[in-house]
Amino acid sequence: MSNANQQPNQKFPLQGAEVAVRLVVLGAGESGAGAAYLAQQKGYDVFVSDFGAIADKYKSQLQQWGIPFEEQQHTEDEILSATEVVKSPGIPDKAPIVKKLIEKGVPVISEIEFAARYTDARMICITGSNGKTTTTSLTYHILKNAGLNVGLAGNIGKSFAYQVATESFEYYVLEISSFMLDNMYRFKADMAVLLNITPDHLDRYEYKMENYVASKFRIAQNQTADDYFIYCADDPETIKGMEGKEFKAQLLPFSIEKIVEPGAYLDNQDIIINTSKAHFKMSITELALQGKHNIYNSMASGILAKVLDIRSKTLRDSMADFQNIEHRLEFVAKISGISFINDSKATNVNSTWYALESMSTDVVLILGGVDKGNDYSMLRDLVRQKVKAIVCLGKDNKRIHDAFEDDVDIIVNTSSASEAAMVAYHLAKKGDTVLLSPACASFDLFKNYEDRGNQFKRAVKEL
Repeated sequence: MSNANQQPNQKFPLQGAEVAVRLVVLGAGESGAGAAYLAQQKGYDVFVSDFGAIADKYKSQLQQWGIPFEEQQHTEDEILSATEVVKSPGIPDKAPIVKKLIEKGVPVISEIEFAARYTDARMICITGSNGKTTTTSLTYHILKNAGLNVGLAGNIGKSFAYQVATESFEYYVLEISSFMLDNMYRFKADMAVLLNITPDHLDRYEYKMENYVASKFRIAQNQTADDYFIYCADDPETIKGMEGKEFKAQLLPFSIEKIVEPGAYLDNQDIIINTSKAHFKMSITELALQGKHNIYNSMASGILAKVLDIRSKTLRDSMADFQNIEHRLEFVAKISGISFINDSKATNVNSTWYALESMSTDVVLILGGVDKGNDYSMLRDLVRQKVKAIVCLGKDNKRIHDAFEDDVDIIVNTSSASEAAMVAYHLAKKGDTVLLSPACASFDLFKNYEDRGNQFKRAVKEL
């Protein structure tokens, strides 16, 4: 797929002779600190600016490395003098300082774009509205078990740029968000996975689904005939988005609804993977990750493994013994016969749909937080089938009440993780599941979804 989404007035520095001299990094989190360190190693004049407070961990790193920085302000003279800017994915293009940089014609790129200039490693890139972290972690688990020299980065783990500066991996498995893709121009994925596209973060895309879809498809930009584009043939937005686009990469779809060859599909209870290189078969009952959505995730990882010629035994063993990541359908405890599941990473409605879809018991569902324009209607059928009570965990729960007041008898408001866990425990009975799957962002009551999940786990253990 060709790259047609460059900012029109930007000049993109070339590797080598035309390298930027002054690099400004906006945002001093994991990606920003890593980008600053790599830039310093490569001889750039580096300055870091964060409009908020910098976490102690990253502040001490910047001090230790001798990299000048500022926090809780953007000094325009320092920033607008940049030859190039690396922007944190969390900063929108409509932020005043970014607008000024673009007006001035200063290239604004992502940490991934910047770091990729300095490594020849093969790039395995995974995006999608849901399942990114699970699929990225599973793929890394398979490759590591196969003995490949592989790093894990992107939206997960240590900064990609920091690893490029300090390691010499031959492969990277990168979890890539739409926010990262928006500022990637020359970057090329050797293997690109698009898991699915459902409405999310539409506030960053002028509330236009087509803008968000276009962002996701940037995962395939710059690919050549030697590369692979792996996608879900059952996902309507993906299929619609592919219409009229030209893909140079080799296409490998996956489906649980129909036979696709080459690619991966479901034959009764067996996943079948056929690529030009290999054939693989495994029963879904053997998978460590259960639920329909995880069959898709396992298929995507399995295709990547077979493209890389990983032995079937290694792939089978890895898919059978994988342990899911923290805050994603994470089992916390069983108390009085009630199971507690932490799915705090479910920050959109679709993620919560997947979580409910995988439940086989009655559920007390903990929902709520910062609503990003959620359409709760897609949850209605599953809520009617499986949810006996909803516990709201957020400052403003009106939209949840409005959405589900006709579907469940009990909807209770709470304002802390400990209160939510306690109320849910009293509403559940032996054999039920208390599921924290909020469908919302966390920053009304918590620092982030990890903080929300950790507070919930602590509260459960104190019951």
